[in-house]
Amino acid sequence: MNQYETPLDIVRRRYPNALSTSDTVAAFLDLMRRRLGTEPNKIMVADSICSDDLNTIEYPKRAYEMLGPSKLGGLDGFSFAGLTGMSAFAHHMPVDGAVFVFHGPHIGVTREGDTGVILRPGQVHHSPCCGAVRAAIDKLASGNIVPGEVTELDYQQNTIEQLLLAQRDRIAKARCAMAESTEIMYSAIEERIDILASRTQFPCRYLVIMGGVLINSDYDVGSFCSFRRLVCVDLATGRREDWLDELLCSGALLAHRAPHSESRTRDKREKLTAFR
Repeated sequence: MNQYETPLDIVRRRYPNALSTSDTVAAFLDLMRRRLGTEPNKIMVADSICSDDLNTIEYPKRAYEMLGPSKLGGLDGFSFAGLTGMSAFAHHMPVDGAVFVFHGPHIGVTREGDTGVILRPGQVHHSPCCGAVRAAIDKLASGNIVPGEVTELDYQQNTIEQLLLAQRDRIAKARCAMAESTEIMYSAIEERIDILASRTQFPCRYLVIMGGVLINSDYDVGSFCSFRRLVCVDLATGRREDWLDELLCSGALLAHRAPHSESRTRDKREKLTAFR
């Protein structure tokens, strides 16, 4: 990263429509107010993201203005909570509220722009992100994934292995196996979320679903999101509206107004120096 580039600039080399997760949440809450007149305390949120500790450490503060989050995701964000998890979440919402589901896999991008790794708090060497996907890619490359093998003791990892095994030719041809595998995981997660949502009764008027790739960077940089969809479904009429362009416009304004990213990460780096 040169002196003129921010962490967001680096992330956007690979993910052009990325925003910081904090700007994502702020833009989304503003959008809910404008479009539906819904305040954060009337929004029940669930996420289907990886159970990686970093996603808890870097969870956007303003997201806690909403109710939740309910957790639908396991390794790399695949929706292992199933129908029971989705149904339980749906029935915990307040009267006259709205349901919001965020889903997606995650991947690391360092401040230097390296993909698939990050520097974690307290560590001096980079490590894989998502580690589960990296392990599955390595197992795929060595020919050690057995078709159809899903064990009780490693059910989640075995599921990821089977998803990547089905796309082994695509991964083998990719310039970056981690990035390509993350796109494969995104498609699998989106498909699963849509199936679960279609089979769940939501006791509200609106269901809002946001899908994207969650991007973790080095511990003192923060997290970002690259978007694939943002749809609002009127459950009374079945009408679907695409809100993604509006979100991106709002998020771009927030990013432009924010203080220079390097000054913020420098402050954060100083606070976290004791960890290293």
